[in-house]
Amino acid sequence: MIGCRNYHDFWDRRMLDYKLKEYAQSNIYPFHMPGHKRKLTADMDAYAIDITEIDGFDNLHHAEDIIKEAQQRAADLYGVKKSYYLVNGSTCGLLAAICAATERRGEILVARNCHKAVYHSIYLQELTPHYLYPDITQEGIACAIKSSAVKKALEDYPNVQAVLVTSPTYDGVVSDIAEIAEVVHENGIPLIVDEAHGAHFGLTEQLWYENDSSEHSRMFPDSAAHCGADLVIQSLHKTLPSLTQTALLHICTDRALEKEVERYLDIFETSSPSYVFMAGMERCIRMMAEDGEMLLNRLRQNLHAFCEKMKELKHLRLLTAKDFLAGRAYDFDTSKILIYTGNTNITGKELYDRLLKEYGLQLEMASGNYALAIASVMDTKDGFDRLAEALFEIDETVVCSDEETFPIIYTPQEQICSLSEAIDGAHELLSLEAAKDRVAADYIYLYPPGIPLLAPGERITQKIIDDICACREVGFTVHGLLPDNRIEVVNF
Repeated sequence: MIGCRNYHDFWDRRMLDYKLKEYAQSNIYPFHMPGHKRKLTADMDAYAIDITEIDGFDNLHHAEDIIKEAQQRAADLYGVKKSYYLVNGSTCGLLAAICAATERRGEILVARNCHKAVYHSIYLQELTPHYLYPDITQEGIACAIKSSAVKKALEDYPNVQAVLVTSPTYDGVVSDIAEIAEVVHENGIPLIVDEAHGAHFGLTEQLWYENDSSEHSRMFPDSAAHCGADLVIQSLHKTLPSLTQTALLHICTDRALEKEVERYLDIFETSSPSYVFMAGMERCIRMMAEDGEMLLNRLRQNLHAFCEKMKELKHLRLLTAKDFLAGRAYDFDTSKILIYTGNTNITGKELYDRLLKEYGLQLEMASGNYALAIASVMDTKDGFDRLAEALFEIDETVVCSDEETFPIIYTPQEQICSLSEAIDGAHELLSLEAAKDRVAADYIYLYPPGIPLLAPGERITQKIIDDICACREVGFTVHGLLPDNRIEVVNF
């Protein structure tokens, strides 16, 4: 047994519970997930309510009582046919939805900028994926999936069994789900929407009026659940006040097979679901049902005031809906704060690091040309003011630059073999430089956002090698690449 001498002088600094407590007591402001922003926890002792399926508390995998009622309240809030609590996150919902909607070794049409959980589903079902590639803006951000692209792909691949798109994206870009659903349903197949970042969508009918004028819009985009999607997966914890790992899977139409969905949820979801998580979900649903319109309105007001201030920046720039709506996106989620650093002498990663180290502002993610802050209904005016003040101070220290901006890294790749063939086949390790023109045997991705730069079965081009090197040079951690710069390739 390890001795306990000097325990509190050393080991507590290396233990997660102590480190989390220290972080919670710090002055660091969270412009990142989860959406509760470290609030609403004081009155809920996790240890006191952590139980198993004892009498009177129902069973998530066979809900007949209190959990069944809780899931019905979620369905009522979102206006869907049926909702399922997910305590393994949206990952669990995506796995279950894709497996329920497809046959083993079938075909699926997916957006290439989908989360890695989608690729895991494709591998498990041994599916043949056909990819939809969104356009990429000059800022390096993926645009919306167009219904015309879906229509063309379904004509080219008539054996596709389901379609999956991500809307909103990690950056807040929304696709026209109603148009896409119409195209998909003409082919008699279901549409799955990964709406993990849109749990705050569709919760209010209230319109937002700008400057007391007649111009108005919905506060936030409508949910895919109201636009014709058959299966919709949402992460409560990403944008709402709920604990990390909590999510919902909605069945929205009769095209979705409930029994198949439930069968796969029983496979992919833990057999010991956390009652702490479910209690947090119940409270989140109740809060949004009772006070959601007020909370969302307050968030929109804070965001509007913040965006108005940001118009005064000289070098940095806030990307807004106007940067996307010219054919690039159907709609945009303004709770995703995108701070563009292109054409300046700093990268998005450098901005991200400065905001944390100098101002105690923890953002969600950095890319080469921008940094992302995520706002939720739990953010405060003081938090927005701190971010605004910090950006103005940093803006005064940067200069314009005519040098080439960070390269666009999420670009179409050449598929040589299937995911399962690449993953299950013989492999060898090569240096990154020696791997040119070989076929990847593993995923290469930045996390966040968890979207593969390169998926198994795709060719390793010089462009990919250059992009990986560029990411590492600015300080990003590239998953799937060994520390000694070697990469796993298929040995045909």
